[in-house]
Amino acid sequence: MTASIGQFINGHATPGQTQRTQAVTNPATGAVTAKVHLGNAADVQAAVAAAQAAFPAWADTPPLRRSRVMFKFLELLNQHRDDLARMITAEHGKVFTDAQGEVTRGIEIVEFACGIPQLLKGDFTDQVSTGIDNWTLRQPLGVVAGITPFNFPVMVPMWMFPVAIACGNTFVLKPSPLDPTPSLFMGELLKKAGLPDGVYNVVQGDKEAVDALLVHPDVKAVSFVGSTPIANYIYETGAHHGKRVQALGGAKNHMVVMPDADLDQAVDALIGAAYGSAGERCMAISVAVLVGDVGDRIMPKLTERARSLKVLDGMNLAAEMGPIVTDAARQRITGYIDAGVAEGAKLLVDGRVFDAAKAGAGCDQGFWLGGTLFDHVTPSMKIYKEEIFGPVLSCVRVKDFAQAVQLINDHEFGNGVSCFTRDGNVAREFARRIQVGMVGINVPIPVPMAWHGFGGWKRSLFGDMHAYGEEGVRFYTKQKSIMQRWPESIGKGAEFVMPTSK
Repeated sequence: MTASIGQFINGHATPGQTQRTQAVTNPATGAVTAKVHLGNAADVQAAVAAAQAAFPAWADTPPLRRSRVMFKFLELLNQHRDDLARMITAEHGKVFTDAQGEVTRGIEIVEFACGIPQLLKGDFTDQVSTGIDNWTLRQPLGVVAGITPFNFPVMVPMWMFPVAIACGNTFVLKPSPLDPTPSLFMGELLKKAGLPDGVYNVVQGDKEAVDALLVHPDVKAVSFVGSTPIANYIYETGAHHGKRVQALGGAKNHMVVMPDADLDQAVDALIGAAYGSAGERCMAISVAVLVGDVGDRIMPKLTERARSLKVLDGMNLAAEMGPIVTDAARQRITGYIDAGVAEGAKLLVDGRVFDAAKAGAGCDQGFWLGGTLFDHVTPSMKIYKEEIFGPVLSCVRVKDFAQAVQLINDHEFGNGVSCFTRDGNVAREFARRIQVGMVGINVPIPVPMAWHGFGGWKRSLFGDMHAYGEEGVRFYTKQKSIMQRWPESIGKGAEFVMPTSK
């Protein structure tokens, strides 16, 4: 019997009021494993109403008590981390070890959120003027929402709700309907941790649910991770309706390989960063920028490794790459490979010819694609300009460091970038001059740790604040400034000027 997946509203699982459903599939086999009820505007209304009702008491809960709930949630997450990883592999397809890493990165955000009493401390100035003191505090916004993508069904929601809830807000999560199970499981763990009903809610769904959240007057802020066109839409629509918005969009991440780099290390980095999670990461390296004679020296090594990539069922611990999330996504990616060939890029490894039967028993009907490698890609080609979001690595050759920097700075996206070199001055100049939000020096996927914050530049981020870290705390709170004095210090007579320091 096919499982039924619904909403999590006011502390309880429910199918909701929607009549629409969508199949949930195992990408490795193509088998339908569940149906998810796609929430409608009425379901969003119910979730927001529950969150709104829970907000006053939760906002008044002392930060230390909110932190204790996060600590208990952290304990439960550590007990069930492999359960979450198995859910990810079953519905997304990424290999189990990669799924475990995703859960771990999410857990680190919860660990950060446990420190909320310290993070919410304000500033105080005694005697800012004669008889007057001035201080600031940060207060929660109210009901906030998160709209998250399929590729990280645990980590990306955890970029949002642990910080938001720890700050005293209540939360409505709209996850991807492609892998909806973890969102409900996390709700059950939060309930076991002692989180009051209504503080965390889940509405499954598609554009109907998204639009209902964007226009709802009680939703004060929206966080989003996904493609640039949708990020732009989320930002403009949410801001038009008076909401605070952080919308993280697409990427085209480059990795520069300098002539002095350790080529074996660079190959390892490119293989892992380009083909890990089947390239379905906003921080995946999709362009290798080969400087000087690096191209001639590295391509034989890179080609050999790409051809020998272990593409297997994600639950096989030997797997390096799993399937594509859906058949539609696989067809979109193969269309990009077709375009690269048509535009004259040199196809060295063709993932379209991968034999699905080699992935494991029962995988012949899954959504499989091998790793693909192009050389002699130029900036005018579609495979260079657009985000493919699949296991396709494009190699571009440039003559020197300056040309590499210019190439990257000219791109519309500015999410992540990496440079492999032994030269400290090159590394310093690269980090300073590159117009990208997250930079790695000999680090291929420079996703910041939990206390630093995640976000790109240019058309990779719409809004002013990055996700999680201290910027996440600022995003989910509003600052209040308070000036105070007492009657004994007030002089006689009306004052016609603002307080000054005197």
